[in-house]
Amino acid sequence: MGSQAGRTFLVTGANSGLGFETARALARSGAEVVLACRNQKKGDEALTRIRAESSEAKVSLLPLDLADLRSVREAATRFASEHELLDGLVNNAGLMALPFSKTEDGFEMQIGTNHLGHFALTGLLLPSLEKAKAPRVVTVTSLYHKRGKVDLADLFFEKRRYDKWVAYAQSKLANLLFAFELQRRASKKKLALLSLGAHPGYSATELQGKGPKAEGSSFLEGVMKIANAVMAQSQERGALPQLRALTDPAAQGGELYGPSGFQEVWGDAVRVQAVAAAHDEAAARGLWERSIELTKVDFGGL
Repeated sequence: MGSQAGRTFLVTGANSGLGFETARALARSGAEVVLACRNQKKGDEALTRIRAESSEAKVSLLPLDLADLRSVREAATRFASEHELLDGLVNNAGLMALPFSKTEDGFEMQIGTNHLGHFALTGLLLPSLEKAKAPRVVTVTSLYHKRGKVDLADLFFEKRRYDKWVAYAQSKLANLLFAFELQRRASKKKLALLSLGAHPGYSATELQGKGPKAEGSSFLEGVMKIANAVMAQSQERGALPQLRALTDPAAQGGELYGPSGFQEVWGDAVRVQAVAAAHDEAAARGLWERSIELTKVDFGGL
């Protein structure tokens, strides 16, 4: 990755895991990086770690709870008041396979956080992105998008039995439907904005243990820790696809980046293929319109 000096990036969920590694790599390359975090204590710890590596690192903390649209609006407003523009947004934060719960706005937690929170944040930050010369939005999905189906008639599992993995897969497919639809709309309006997707394969982060912990299952939590130690690649390598999508001069809008190895589980960051469902334009338009209805964020009519 070349020098990113003079550029400003915002990374959601930057206090740990892939988000932290992304923020740290960008800061090392000279960029100004805003760490958008729900947990302020962990956010402060992340800032301290990055600054310990370089006293000249340009990093700051932005409070953001993607499960609360009021917090999303406040974060976008604060960012715009403190920064002239935004060169790159990394929609990285996410939840995986949690027991059923709801966001502050009454959405099922996984689709509400993973998709709707990021949808609203991106739309609210669009004016800041449009001020940049070559802005990019990278939305982080998962291999589980390949198992996903977005049910627009029952996004929140009010009619069907809740299944934590079905809900997770739905949210991860929604991430790509959004990323690709954003690119189509930006291209139609002849905006310089590039919208891309990225997935980390199987990387050892805190994400895998949050579901078992929320369920109170110390056994499953232990199993995930062992699996991470034995089977997963490091979170540093897991962050490479989103870093490449964000900074590679050759990357194009509408692309998806992931690991190069067997089944895209490990390996170098390369362009990979999303499932056909992620390119369903009718489904993407339907999700876009439903997301506007739910979040009241319309991207300025994009």
